[in-house]
Amino acid sequence: MASDASGGDLRLVGLTKRFGPVTAVDDLTLTVPQGSFFALLGASGSGKTSTLRMVAGLEEPTAGRVLLGDRDITGLRPYRRPVNTVFQSYALFPHLDVAENVAFGLRRRGIRSPRGQVEEMLALVQLAGYGKRRPAQLSGGQQQRVALARALVNHPQVLLLDEPLGALDLKLRRQMQTELKRIQTEVGTTFVHVTHDQEEAMTMADTVAVLDAGRIEQLGPPVELYEFPATAFVATFLGQCNLIAADAAGRSVGGPGGEEVVVTAHGSRFPVPVGRARVDRGPVHLGVRPEKLRLVGSAAELPQGHQHVPGVVSDAAYVGVSTQYLVRTGWGDELTVFAANTDAEGRHPVGARVLAHWAPEHAFLLPRDPAGARR
Repeated sequence: MASDASGGDLRLVGLTKRFGPVTAVDDLTLTVPQGSFFALLGASGSGKTSTLRMVAGLEEPTAGRVLLGDRDITGLRPYRRPVNTVFQSYALFPHLDVAENVAFGLRRRGIRSPRGQVEEMLALVQLAGYGKRRPAQLSGGQQQRVALARALVNHPQVLLLDEPLGALDLKLRRQMQTELKRIQTEVGTTFVHVTHDQEEAMTMADTVAVLDAGRIEQLGPPVELYEFPATAFVATFLGQCNLIAADAAGRSVGGPGGEEVVVTAHGSRFPVPVGRARVDRGPVHLGVRPEKLRLVGSAAELPQGHQHVPGVVSDAAYVGVSTQYLVRTGWGDELTVFAANTDAEGRHPVGARVLAHWAPEHAFLLPRDPAGARR
Protein backbone atom coordinates (compact mmCIF):
# COMPACT_ATOMS: atom_id res chain seq x y z
CA MET A 1 0.00 0.00 0.00
CA ALA A 2 1.70 3.20 -1.10
CA SER A 3 0.94 6.55 0.47
CA ASP A 4 -1.07 8.95 -1.64
CA ALA A 5 0.45 11.94 0.17
CA SER A 6 2.29 14.29 -2.16
CA GLY A 7 3.95 16.85 0.05
CA GLY A 8 7.54 16.83 -1.14
CA ASP A 9 10.67 16.87 1.01
CA LEU A 10 10.65 18.04 4.62
CA ARG A 11 13.08 20.94 4.92
CA LEU A 12 14.35 22.62 8.06
CA VAL A 13 15.98 25.98 7.35
CA GLY A 14 18.02 27.72 10.05
CA LEU A 15 15.86 26.14 12.73
CA THR A 16 16.76 27.43 16.19
CA LYS A 17 15.20 26.90 19.60
CA ARG A 18 16.29 28.66 22.76
CA PHE A 19 14.97 28.12 26.26
CA GLY A 20 16.20 31.21 28.09
CA PRO A 21 20.00 31.18 27.93
CA VAL A 22 20.10 27.56 26.68
CA THR A 23 20.22 26.91 22.93
CA ALA A 24 18.60 23.50 22.36
CA VAL A 25 18.69 23.61 18.55
CA ASP A 26 21.31 25.78 16.88
CA ASP A 27 20.69 27.00 13.31
CA LEU A 28 19.74 23.54 12.03
CA THR A 29 19.38 23.14 8.26
CA LEU A 30 18.64 19.77 6.67
CA THR A 31 16.45 18.07 4.09
CA VAL A 32 14.52 14.85 4.70
CA PRO A 33 13.73 13.33 1.28
CA GLN A 34 10.10 12.45 0.68
CA GLY A 35 9.39 8.78 1.32
CA SER A 36 12.60 8.16 3.28
CA PHE A 37 13.21 6.71 6.74
CA PHE A 38 15.26 9.40 8.48
CA ALA A 39 16.73 9.19 11.99
CA LEU A 40 17.73 12.01 14.33
CA LEU A 41 20.23 10.36 16.64
CA GLY A 42 21.71 11.93 19.74
CA ALA A 43 22.19 11.72 23.47
CA SER A 44 19.89 13.39 25.97
CA GLY A 45 20.08 17.15 25.53
CA SER A 46 21.35 16.99 21.94
CA GLY A 47 18.29 18.80 20.57
CA LYS A 48 16.63 15.92 18.73
CA THR A 49 13.30 16.00 20.60
CA SER A 50 13.09 19.80 20.42
CA THR A 51 13.58 19.51 16.65
CA LEU A 52 10.80 16.95 16.36
CA ARG A 53 8.45 19.06 18.47
CA MET A 54 9.03 22.07 16.23
CA VAL A 55 8.23 19.99 13.15
CA ALA A 56 5.06 18.75 14.88
CA GLY A 57 4.07 22.29 15.87
CA LEU A 58 4.29 21.52 19.59
CA GLU A 59 7.12 24.05 20.05
CA GLU A 60 7.49 27.40 18.33
CA PRO A 61 10.93 28.01 16.79
CA THR A 62 12.97 30.94 18.07
CA ALA A 63 14.14 31.34 14.47
CA GLY A 64 14.04 29.46 11.20
CA ARG A 65 11.40 27.71 9.10
CA VAL A 66 9.81 24.30 8.61
CA LEU A 67 8.79 23.56 5.03
CA LEU A 68 7.01 20.63 3.43
CA GLY A 69 7.80 20.80 -0.25
CA ASP A 70 7.28 24.46 -1.13
CA ARG A 71 4.76 25.01 1.67
CA ASP A 72 5.90 26.87 4.78
CA ILE A 73 4.16 25.19 7.75
CA THR A 74 6.11 27.00 10.48
CA GLY A 75 3.13 29.02 11.67
CA LEU A 76 0.48 26.31 11.36
CA ARG A 77 -1.20 24.87 14.45
CA PRO A 78 -0.37 21.18 15.08
CA TYR A 79 -3.76 19.92 13.90
CA ARG A 80 -3.40 21.89 10.65
CA ARG A 81 -0.14 20.20 9.70
CA PRO A 82 -0.06 17.03 7.54
CA VAL A 83 2.08 15.50 10.28
CA ASN A 84 1.32 12.88 12.93
CA THR A 85 3.38 11.79 15.93
CA VAL A 86 3.83 8.42 17.64
CA PHE A 87 5.09 8.76 21.21
CA GLN A 88 6.95 6.34 23.46
CA SER A 89 4.01 6.38 25.89
CA TYR A 90 1.52 5.16 23.18
CA ALA A 91 -1.14 7.64 24.48
CA LEU A 92 -4.03 5.26 23.70
CA PHE A 93 -7.51 5.89 25.09
CA PRO A 94 -8.07 3.14 27.71
CA HIS A 95 -11.88 3.37 27.53
CA LEU A 96 -11.96 2.79 23.75
CA ASP A 97 -11.32 -0.52 22.02
CA VAL A 98 -8.53 -0.91 19.45
CA ALA A 99 -10.74 -0.16 16.46
CA GLU A 100 -12.13 3.01 18.05
CA ASN A 101 -8.62 4.16 19.00
CA VAL A 102 -7.50 3.79 15.39
CA ALA A 103 -10.68 5.47 14.09
CA PHE A 104 -10.42 8.44 16.48
CA GLY A 105 -8.69 10.81 14.04
CA LEU A 106 -10.96 9.80 11.17
CA ARG A 107 -14.09 10.54 13.20
CA ARG A 108 -12.71 13.94 14.18
CA ARG A 109 -12.35 14.68 10.47
CA GLY A 110 -16.02 13.83 9.95
CA ILE A 111 -15.58 10.38 8.37
CA ARG A 112 -18.63 8.47 9.58
CA SER A 113 -17.82 5.00 8.25
CA PRO A 114 -14.13 4.44 8.98
CA ARG A 115 -14.38 0.67 9.40
CA GLY A 116 -12.70 -0.23 6.10
CA GLN A 117 -9.75 2.07 6.68
CA VAL A 118 -9.38 0.85 10.27
CA GLU A 119 -9.33 -2.80 9.21
CA GLU A 120 -6.79 -2.01 6.51
CA MET A 121 -4.49 -0.35 9.04
CA LEU A 122 -4.84 -3.13 11.62
CA ALA A 123 -3.90 -5.63 8.92
CA LEU A 124 -0.88 -3.48 8.01
CA VAL A 125 0.41 -3.61 11.59
CA GLN A 126 -0.47 -7.32 11.89
CA LEU A 127 -3.33 -6.82 14.34
CA ALA A 128 -6.22 -8.04 12.19
CA GLY A 129 -8.93 -9.41 14.49
CA TYR A 130 -7.84 -7.31 17.49
CA GLY A 131 -10.34 -4.50 16.92
CA LYS A 132 -12.63 -5.32 19.88
CA ARG A 133 -9.87 -5.58 22.47
CA ARG A 134 -9.06 -2.84 24.95
CA PRO A 135 -5.49 -1.44 25.22
CA ALA A 136 -5.10 -3.07 28.67
CA GLN A 137 -5.54 -6.47 27.03
CA LEU A 138 -2.56 -5.93 24.71
CA SER A 139 1.19 -6.31 25.18
CA GLY A 140 3.47 -3.29 24.95
CA GLY A 141 4.44 -4.15 21.38
CA GLN A 142 0.82 -4.54 20.36
CA GLN A 143 -0.09 -1.20 21.93
CA GLN A 144 2.72 0.43 19.98
CA ARG A 145 1.32 -1.07 16.77
CA VAL A 146 -2.11 0.38 17.58
CA ALA A 147 -0.54 3.81 18.10
CA LEU A 148 1.22 3.44 14.76
CA ALA A 149 -2.01 2.42 13.00
CA ARG A 150 -3.85 5.37 14.58
CA ALA A 151 -1.24 7.75 13.20
CA LEU A 152 -1.00 6.21 9.73
CA VAL A 153 -4.75 5.93 9.15
CA ASN A 154 -4.81 9.72 8.67
CA HIS A 155 -2.32 9.39 5.77
CA PRO A 156 0.12 12.01 7.08
CA GLN A 157 2.79 13.29 4.73
CA VAL A 158 5.31 12.95 7.57
CA LEU A 159 5.18 10.55 10.52
CA LEU A 160 7.25 11.57 13.54
CA LEU A 161 8.39 8.83 15.90
CA ASP A 162 9.56 10.04 19.31
CA GLU A 163 11.61 7.24 20.93
CA PRO A 164 8.76 4.85 19.95
CA LEU A 165 10.47 1.66 21.11
CA GLY A 166 12.03 2.93 24.33
CA ALA A 167 9.49 1.22 26.63
CA LEU A 168 9.90 -2.24 25.07
CA ASP A 169 12.24 -5.02 26.17
CA LEU A 170 15.27 -5.82 24.01
CA LYS A 171 13.81 -8.78 22.08
CA LEU A 172 10.55 -6.98 21.30
CA ARG A 173 12.40 -3.79 20.43
CA ARG A 174 14.44 -5.59 17.79
CA GLN A 175 11.32 -7.24 16.44
CA MET A 176 9.58 -3.88 16.17
CA GLN A 177 12.59 -2.36 14.40
CA THR A 178 12.05 -4.83 11.57
CA GLU A 179 8.29 -4.19 11.61
CA LEU A 180 8.65 -0.41 11.48
CA LYS A 181 10.99 -0.62 8.49
CA ARG A 182 8.61 -3.01 6.71
CA ILE A 183 5.63 -0.71 7.34
CA GLN A 184 7.51 2.39 6.19
CA THR A 185 8.55 0.65 2.98
CA GLU A 186 4.99 -0.51 2.35
CA VAL A 187 3.21 2.81 2.97
CA GLY A 188 5.90 5.06 1.48
CA THR A 189 5.33 7.78 4.08
CA THR A 190 8.26 9.90 5.24
CA PHE A 191 9.30 8.67 8.69
CA VAL A 192 11.39 10.88 10.99
CA HIS A 193 12.59 8.80 13.92
CA VAL A 194 14.08 10.40 17.03
CA THR A 195 16.21 8.08 19.17
CA HIS A 196 19.27 7.88 21.40
CA ASP A 197 19.77 4.20 20.44
CA GLN A 198 22.53 3.85 17.85
CA GLU A 199 21.58 0.31 16.84
CA GLU A 200 17.96 1.34 16.38
CA ALA A 201 18.86 4.22 14.08
CA MET A 202 21.34 2.22 12.03
CA THR A 203 19.01 -0.76 11.68
CA MET A 204 16.04 1.16 10.30
CA ALA A 205 17.08 4.48 8.78
CA ASP A 206 18.14 5.24 5.22
CA THR A 207 19.84 8.37 6.51
CA VAL A 208 21.04 9.24 10.02
CA ALA A 209 21.79 12.71 11.36
CA VAL A 210 23.96 12.62 14.48
CA LEU A 211 23.17 15.61 16.70
CA ASP A 212 25.24 17.09 19.50
CA ALA A 213 24.59 20.39 21.29
CA GLY A 214 21.84 21.26 18.80
CA ARG A 215 24.04 20.87 15.72
CA ILE A 216 24.58 18.11 13.16
CA GLU A 217 27.94 16.42 13.64
CA GLN A 218 27.48 14.20 10.59
CA LEU A 219 24.69 13.17 8.23
CA GLY A 220 24.61 10.23 5.85
CA PRO A 221 23.87 6.52 5.37
CA PRO A 222 24.52 4.40 8.49
CA VAL A 223 27.39 2.47 6.89
CA GLU A 224 29.19 5.72 6.00
CA LEU A 225 28.84 7.14 9.52
CA TYR A 226 30.14 3.95 11.07
CA GLU A 227 32.93 3.09 8.66
CA PHE A 228 34.18 6.64 8.03
CA PRO A 229 33.05 9.01 10.82
CA ALA A 230 33.67 12.72 10.40
CA THR A 231 34.58 13.48 14.02
CA ALA A 232 35.78 11.72 17.13
CA PHE A 233 32.36 12.32 18.68
CA VAL A 234 30.61 10.39 15.90
CA ALA A 235 33.24 7.63 16.01
CA THR A 236 32.70 7.01 19.71
CA PHE A 237 28.94 7.62 19.74
CA LEU A 238 28.27 5.05 17.01
CA GLY A 239 29.70 2.03 18.77
CA GLN A 240 33.12 1.60 20.31
CA CYS A 241 36.23 2.90 18.61
CA ASN A 242 39.96 2.93 19.31
CA LEU A 243 41.37 6.44 18.86
CA ILE A 244 45.16 6.75 18.97
CA ALA A 245 46.62 10.24 19.34
CA ALA A 246 48.98 10.81 16.42
CA ASP A 247 50.45 13.43 14.10
CA ALA A 248 50.03 13.56 10.33
CA ALA A 249 52.92 14.83 8.19
CA GLY A 250 51.04 15.30 4.91
CA ARG A 251 50.57 13.20 1.80
CA SER A 252 53.09 10.98 0.06
CA VAL A 253 53.05 8.54 -2.83
CA GLY A 254 52.22 5.16 -1.34
CA GLY A 255 52.29 1.58 -2.54
CA PRO A 256 49.63 -0.17 -4.62
CA GLY A 257 46.91 1.85 -2.87
CA GLY A 258 48.13 5.21 -4.25
CA GLU A 259 48.55 8.31 -2.11
CA GLU A 260 48.87 7.94 1.65
CA VAL A 261 48.92 10.18 4.67
CA VAL A 262 51.97 9.49 6.79
CA VAL A 263 51.08 9.28 10.48
CA THR A 264 53.37 8.85 13.47
CA ALA A 265 52.21 7.74 16.90
CA HIS A 266 54.36 6.83 19.90
CA GLY A 267 57.44 6.26 17.77
CA SER A 268 55.74 4.14 15.09
CA ARG A 269 54.75 5.02 11.51
CA PHE A 270 51.26 4.23 10.18
CA PRO A 271 50.50 5.21 6.56
CA VAL A 272 46.76 5.66 5.95
CA PRO A 273 45.13 5.77 2.47
CA VAL A 274 44.20 9.35 1.49
CA GLY A 275 40.60 8.28 0.97
CA ARG A 276 40.39 7.32 4.65
CA ALA A 277 41.69 10.64 5.98
CA ARG A 278 39.53 13.60 7.04
CA VAL A 279 42.73 15.60 7.53
CA ASP A 280 46.26 15.09 6.25
CA ARG A 281 48.40 17.29 8.46
CA GLY A 282 48.71 18.19 12.14
CA PRO A 283 47.30 16.54 15.29
CA VAL A 284 45.01 13.63 14.39
CA HIS A 285 43.24 10.63 15.80
CA LEU A 286 44.10 7.33 14.15
CA GLY A 287 40.86 5.35 14.47
CA VAL A 288 40.25 1.62 14.21
CA ARG A 289 37.02 -0.16 15.17
CA PRO A 290 37.44 -3.06 17.66
CA GLU A 291 36.13 -5.68 15.22
CA LYS A 292 38.73 -4.61 12.63
CA LEU A 293 41.59 -5.48 14.99
CA ARG A 294 43.12 -8.95 15.24
CA LEU A 295 45.53 -10.44 17.79
CA VAL A 296 48.56 -12.63 17.16
CA GLY A 297 51.33 -13.83 19.44
CA SER A 298 54.34 -13.06 17.23
CA ALA A 299 55.47 -10.97 14.26
CA ALA A 300 55.77 -14.13 12.16
CA GLU A 301 51.96 -14.45 12.25
CA LEU A 302 51.27 -10.95 10.94
CA PRO A 303 49.55 -10.79 7.53
CA GLN A 304 51.55 -8.96 4.88
CA GLY A 305 50.91 -5.21 4.80
CA HIS A 306 49.17 -5.06 8.18
CA GLN A 307 50.06 -2.44 10.76
CA HIS A 308 50.40 -3.38 14.41
CA VAL A 309 50.84 -2.24 17.99
CA PRO A 310 52.45 -4.44 20.67
CA GLY A 311 50.76 -4.83 24.02
CA VAL A 312 49.67 -7.07 26.88
CA VAL A 313 46.18 -8.55 27.30
CA SER A 314 44.75 -6.86 30.42
CA ASP A 315 41.22 -8.30 30.20
CA ALA A 316 39.34 -10.95 28.22
CA ALA A 317 35.54 -11.30 28.34
CA TYR A 318 33.73 -14.12 26.56
CA VAL A 319 30.37 -12.83 25.26
CA GLY A 320 29.26 -15.69 23.02
CA VAL A 321 29.72 -14.51 19.45
CA SER A 322 33.03 -12.88 20.31
CA THR A 323 35.69 -12.47 22.96
CA GLN A 324 36.28 -8.85 23.90
CA TYR A 325 39.86 -8.06 24.81
CA LEU A 326 41.56 -5.07 26.36
CA VAL A 327 45.19 -4.73 25.28
CA ARG A 328 47.41 -2.35 27.24
CA THR A 329 49.93 -0.62 25.00
CA GLY A 330 53.45 0.48 25.86
CA TRP A 331 52.30 4.08 26.26
CA GLY A 332 49.59 3.15 28.76
CA ASP A 333 46.39 3.31 26.67
CA GLU A 334 44.13 0.29 26.24
CA LEU A 335 42.88 -0.91 22.86
CA THR A 336 39.58 -2.78 22.60
CA VAL A 337 39.53 -5.83 20.34
CA PHE A 338 36.47 -7.90 19.37
CA ALA A 339 37.60 -11.34 18.20
CA ALA A 340 35.00 -13.66 16.65
CA ASN A 341 34.81 -16.99 18.48
CA THR A 342 35.50 -19.15 15.45
CA ASP A 343 38.52 -20.94 16.90
CA ALA A 344 38.64 -21.85 20.59
CA GLU A 345 42.39 -22.47 20.41
CA GLY A 346 43.04 -18.92 19.23
CA ARG A 347 42.17 -17.27 22.53
CA HIS A 348 44.70 -15.14 24.39
CA PRO A 349 44.87 -15.28 28.21
CA VAL A 350 45.19 -12.24 30.43
CA GLY A 351 48.88 -11.35 30.70
CA ALA A 352 49.79 -12.65 27.24
CA ARG A 353 52.01 -10.50 25.04
CA VAL A 354 50.29 -9.88 21.72
CA LEU A 355 50.37 -7.77 18.60
CA ALA A 356 47.12 -5.97 17.76
CA HIS A 357 47.08 -5.59 13.97
CA TRP A 358 44.85 -4.18 11.24
CA ALA A 359 44.71 -3.56 7.50
CA PRO A 360 45.53 0.08 6.61
CA GLU A 361 42.24 0.46 4.68
CA HIS A 362 40.32 -0.29 7.89
CA ALA A 363 41.79 2.70 9.72
CA PHE A 364 40.71 6.33 9.41
CA LEU A 365 42.10 9.74 10.36
CA LEU A 366 40.13 12.41 12.20
CA PRO A 367 41.08 15.88 13.43
CA ARG A 368 42.25 15.83 17.03
CA ASP A 369 41.12 18.57 19.39
CA PRO A 370 39.54 18.68 22.87
CA ALA A 371 36.01 19.34 21.53
CA GLY A 372 36.20 16.53 18.98
CA ALA A 373 37.36 14.03 21.57
CA ARG A 374 34.38 14.46 23.90
CA ARG A 375 32.19 11.39 24.45
